Amino acid sequence: MSTSRKSRGLGLAAAAVASALIITACGGDDDSGGGGDESVTLSFANSYPDQHPHNVCGTKVVSDTLADGDSGIEIEVFSNSQLGPDADRFASVASGDIDIDIQGSSAISASFPEIGALDAAYAFDGPDALFEFVDSEEFDGLADRLLEETGVRVLDVWYFGMRHFTANKPIRSSSDFDGQRMRFPDSPQYLMNAKALGAKATPVAFEEVYLALQQGTIDGQENPIPTIQDLNLPEVQSHVSLTGHQVGSVLAIVSEDTWQSLSEDQQKALQESISGARDGDRTCVEDAEKTIVDEWKSGDDVTVVEDVDVDAFAQQAEDFFMENYEGDQLELYTSIRDMASK
Repeated sequence: MSTSRKSRGLGLAAAAVASALIITACGGDDDSGGGGDESVTLSFANSYPDQHPHNVCGTKVVSDTLADGDSGIEIEVFSNSQLGPDADRFASVASGDIDIDIQGSSAISASFPEIGALDAAYAFDGPDALFEFVDSEEFDGLADRLLEETGVRVLDVWYFGMRHFTANKPIRSSSDFDGQRMRFPDSPQYLMNAKALGAKATPVAFEEVYLALQQGTIDGQENPIPTIQDLNLPEVQSHVSLTGHQVGSVLAIVSEDTWQSLSEDQQKALQESISGARDGDRTCVEDAEKTIVDEWKSGDDVTVVEDVDVDAFAQQAEDFFMENYEGDQLELYTSIRDMASK
């Protein structure tokens, strides 16, 4: 497993990146040689709308790469939570009812608690630090343990975007959370993040965030910039505070039953298509982040708050996790922070 993930599909990366940037079909030089393999259709599920970078520059690139090759693999994408919410879909991948999915570490942590530390507030100093860890032996060991305990294989990690807070007031320091009911995903790691940052967490389903803000059930929430825009949250929130409190990532995962049903050439083609899309997907997310923030700054719909005390937030979070993590989670978190300090 470690060797195939380490190869990252470098032969396809350049083609995938170029295709993602112009948002067209991705050909790529698929030399998997799987022309004699039996054709198979694999489901590829996710929570994001069709226009989200993970679909435009992620799942579409994977689908087009495999379609243009001769592996015999066809991808059927089910976006926008068509096959259920994250926690339900992870169970479906484990059981083999869904072949491939995109999942955040926090959602997976309900079944494999250790991995939640990847989503700890301020664990990574930025996307480069995230991928340095993803390409390390420590991450390979984590993925191997996940496979052993859940029957789910990690193909690669994609960048989801920096997570920030929205509210009807600026959030510059932990004291600004006073009296604010902040929506966090209902997972152990995100609820720990709320405590680490000094916020009062109110769990609300992702699909209900807009309505909850509109009705005043919650006062604010946190998400990456493209998601804030996709949910039209500037219609119901006056401020976006650039806390950058989490380097969001998602894991491209596959059912081990599905993986073992593929030939070696098909496994190689699938691995390379997922890994080959990684850089282009990241570029699309980062381009979207910049474009959206620039539009917000030039308009009157929402105020962008940039003078956030990030250093104080980060130190507060690290102190909290070093005190409250234990066992495998503490070991994983410590290894992430140790790598950041080198």
